[in-house]
Amino acid sequence: MTEAVIVSAVRSPIGRAFKGSLKDMRGDDLAVQMVRAAVEAVPGLNPDEIVDLMVGCAQPAGQQGYNIGRMLALQLGWDAVPGTTVNRYCASSLQTTRMAFHAIKAGEGDVFVSAGVEAVSQFGSGKSDGMPDTKNPRWADAAARTARDAQNPDFVWSDPLERGELEDIYIAMGETAENVASFRGVSRREQDEWAVLSQNRAEAAGARGFWGTDITPVRLADGTLVTKDDGPRTGVTLEGISGMQPVFRPHGTVTAANCCPLNDGAAALVIMSDTRAAELGLTPLARVVSTGVSALSAEIMGLGPVQAVERALAHARMSIGDIDILEINEAFAAQVIPSIADIGIDPDRVNVNGGAIALGHPYGMTGARITTTAINALRERDEQFAVETMCTAGGQGMAMVLERLS
Repeated sequence: MTEAVIVSAVRSPIGRAFKGSLKDMRGDDLAVQMVRAAVEAVPGLNPDEIVDLMVGCAQPAGQQGYNIGRMLALQLGWDAVPGTTVNRYCASSLQTTRMAFHAIKAGEGDVFVSAGVEAVSQFGSGKSDGMPDTKNPRWADAAARTARDAQNPDFVWSDPLERGELEDIYIAMGETAENVASFRGVSRREQDEWAVLSQNRAEAAGARGFWGTDITPVRLADGTLVTKDDGPRTGVTLEGISGMQPVFRPHGTVTAANCCPLNDGAAALVIMSDTRAAELGLTPLARVVSTGVSALSAEIMGLGPVQAVERALAHARMSIGDIDILEINEAFAAQVIPSIADIGIDPDRVNVNGGAIALGHPYGMTGARITTTAINALRERDEQFAVETMCTAGGQGMAMVLERLS
């Protein structure tokens, strides 16, 4: 049976939104560099072979609108390459990889590009159409609340005023993190301890040169080359972050230190059939084994990875014991901690080089970025299988099983 293999994987540095190294870059200008780099990394590949250029983007509006996938193909001069834009919010560019995986397995083509981008710095301020309005008044009526509550009969709200006032399906992600912390009893100290671990692991990875392998530099308009992530901090300690104030609720537990920041970035993968890779004489980086998606109440969306991982493993006919490392997107420490516990994996095998709390989370980029990092982590550790997973706004989860091949 034909297999879907990843033959190149690149990701940009991750910039701090509004104040970091990539703040002045348009999303298409950023993504086009990564797509070009990914394709140029594949010897013998003619861009005309690309069946579809699929781009994940969580805010496909303003500068990132008008189907940024096709925009990238045209900017690259690939007039014969179709392009599409996909939004599954934080899992957008994992979804595009899933689409390439399915198309190859179905025999509908041999070469695809799966990319992701988010230029959060370009949101608002007249540069974009801003965030979408999802506040449908029908969502707040009694019938809708009753139906929603029936999905979570055991859920206990930390703030009773929240009940009956939810008018937006895409409620603030920080509020969902506070809900999960309350629901699952995740303490402020536990969240801070995970945040410190993420930062320390990212710092250690940088010290041994891991990020130099993982990152593909970006050239700015003035010719400056950006080669490093803005996010990771040196010497982060529990004492140093324990005094930070909650961000979303006055007596809450989520702070700027134990959740991901706002970011800019892009990543791209070239995914092929194993038969075409063999014809080109390529040694693939990894095989896409399986994927899984899940859904749950939007108010506790952070627990989405649990069932998604279960489903991806079931499709692969594997168990969590077969997995060497788990890369979970650290939207919030509050949701990572219970998700890891429910998935049932040793925390020492999770985000071994740190996660989004340290590195950042440019929404549409994250799926492809984590794939790149997971492949490089498996290679560095000489291990075979990884699971990538994340929670997704609106109450979803997504996961993918990868097998390293080189």
